[in-house]
Amino acid sequence: MFDHFGALAPIYDRLIRLKDPQRLLSLLDLPQHGNLLDAGGGTGRIGIALQPFTSQVVVVDISIGMLTQVLAKDGLQPVCAPSEYLPFPDYTFDRIVMVDALHHVEDAALTIAEFWRVTKPGGRIIIEEPDIRAFAVKIVALFEKLTLMRSHFISPPKIADLFSFSGEQPVIKTIGYTAWIAINKPGSI
Repeated sequence: MFDHFGALAPIYDRLIRLKDPQRLLSLLDLPQHGNLLDAGGGTGRIGIALQPFTSQVVVVDISIGMLTQVLAKDGLQPVCAPSEYLPFPDYTFDRIVMVDALHHVEDAALTIAEFWRVTKPGGRIIIEEPDIRAFAVKIVALFEKLTLMRSHFISPPKIADLFSFSGEQPVIKTIGYTAWIAINKPGSI
């Protein structure tokens, strides 16, 4: 399968900008001492923006080309792995963020279960995704299908439903064509 993101990696940070880092900081409840996982983190553009507000940032992605760009960003730890099979022990991360990547994973339900597994009690998971219910996102989804990307867009309520095994109720916030799904794992860190 062609690695679309590996091909875009050298110019990705110039093409795709972080829209609202303050919103992510607020939703993640940063600053936070501890470990943050930037899942599907590509070049580390999100991780590097959040790095000053946490103790450690690990960027996990399946694209070697994207992770090569992480190496140029001081302090980020790149890990090549699919989000469905994270190579970390249970309860490793205080915070997990996935920005604009859930629709690219092979199995969203397995990814969510892995996030829950590696999140510490008292931790938080934030997923930022384009809202497929918006017309503009439907156009993007069509473009990604035409370019043979393995995209599977899911509506924010259906993403929240993927956490049903946890017994916890995620919070959904939507602004324009972007949605944030936030959930806390019960317990204390």
